[in-house]
Amino acid sequence: MSETIRTLTVDDVPAAVQLSTLAGWNQTARDWRLLLDLSPDGCFALEAGGRVVATASLLGYGNRLGWIGMVLTHPECRHRGFAKQLFGRVLDHADSLGIKTLKLDATDQGQPLYESYSFKPEQPVERWFRPASKDSEHPGSNVDCSDCLDRDTNAFGADRTRLLQKLRQQGKLFTNPDAYVLTRPGRVSAYLGPCVARGREAARDVLVQAVSDSETNGTFWDLLPSNRGAVELAGELGFSPQRHLVRMFRGEELRSRDELIYAIAGFELG
Repeated sequence: MSETIRTLTVDDVPAAVQLSTLAGWNQTARDWRLLLDLSPDGCFALEAGGRVVATASLLGYGNRLGWIGMVLTHPECRHRGFAKQLFGRVLDHADSLGIKTLKLDATDQGQPLYESYSFKPEQPVERWFRPASKDSEHPGSNVDCSDCLDRDTNAFGADRTRLLQKLRQQGKLFTNPDAYVLTRPGRVSAYLGPCVARGREAARDVLVQAVSDSETNGTFWDLLPSNRGAVELAGELGFSPQRHLVRMFRGEELRSRDELIYAIAGFELG
């Protein structure tokens, strides 16, 4: 069976959605198109037998930080080295761009592969879930978010303005003078994040609004356990832990200001 590694295209989105669905992930076709829009040269597919059977993506935040995600292989094609081939291509692409730090959120299954390429553990990441709420809805805020973006760069450690602008178009924004949170639809459940706040109470204000506005099939919230305020709020708002991953990095160390990050943007986004 011949194998070809190439860039992923919009025409491949249905096949990519099939891969993420088979893995039980929450991404929609719109999420895949978002990655392609932001990083058209950084999304890769491995084609075998005339079909896409594996994927991987690299989203660059300038040359300071690159985020690797969507490392997927069709269940029928695992243990053939496809993920390793694609991952090598992603690393070559990152090197060609001069990216100083690479990060990813690793599952237990993927961690040995990443360690073989000199990725080191940074910290845990957890997915929490809350079933559907019958609370009254709150409309998303339409205020100017320029200050939110400045705060985000300070917290995240790299400029992801383009990503946040795209996510704003895809979902809803809830904000106050000291915090913001974005939400968007997911294949399985609504997704809450990113959320950046100067303090616990500011975070609580926007998170309560976002959760009250959640979709009928529940809400996912991915957080950093190092932010104890985020963990406490998740429990208070009816969320419970569901999955545990490990954030890993390669290259220069670049830590976010975790005390300001109450929700990440997504395992594939950072």
